[in-house]
Amino acid sequence: MPDHNLTYDDLRRIVELIQSTGQFSEFRLKVGEIEIELRRRRDDAPSPSPVGGRVGVTEGSPSPLSARPPGASRGPGQESAGWPEGCIAIRSPMIGTFYRAPGPGAAPFVEAGGRVEPDTTVCIIEVMKLMNSIPAGVRGVVAEILVDDAATVEIDQPLILLRPE
Repeated sequence: MPDHNLTYDDLRRIVELIQSTGQFSEFRLKVGEIEIELRRRRDDAPSPSPVGGRVGVTEGSPSPLSARPPGASRGPGQESAGWPEGCIAIRSPMIGTFYRAPGPGAAPFVEAGGRVEPDTTVCIIEVMKLMNSIPAGVRGVVAEILVDDAATVEIDQPLILLRPE
């Protein structure tokens, strides 16, 4: 990247990535004359849980599983309103781009009606060219895919509904 200038937006995205994933206890980047070094205090550093050699869901990230429907508050008594009974949601642990398949033209990781194990990769969230595998987290059956392929997702956004077994 010899001719690349780091912009304020680039810096903001890097900091957001570090904050949202919890995967880093230390991060260092040098682009030309600019050098960035970020460190997380030891008492704030969550333990990473890599999945398939790629970044996965971590402690300290929003829980990837939830029984809340899209747009519902976290208050009691609203756990499953709007979703098929007994379903839970796999939620995005970060801001990024949602991908259903490992690459263009490849078969999706999961389809509605398909069975998953806790370590089954159900999608990828891309953040700044870093592909983050998202595991199912529980054994069950995929009830519904809530997000379109290549859509931008927010932290804690429901991605996929599962019927746990």
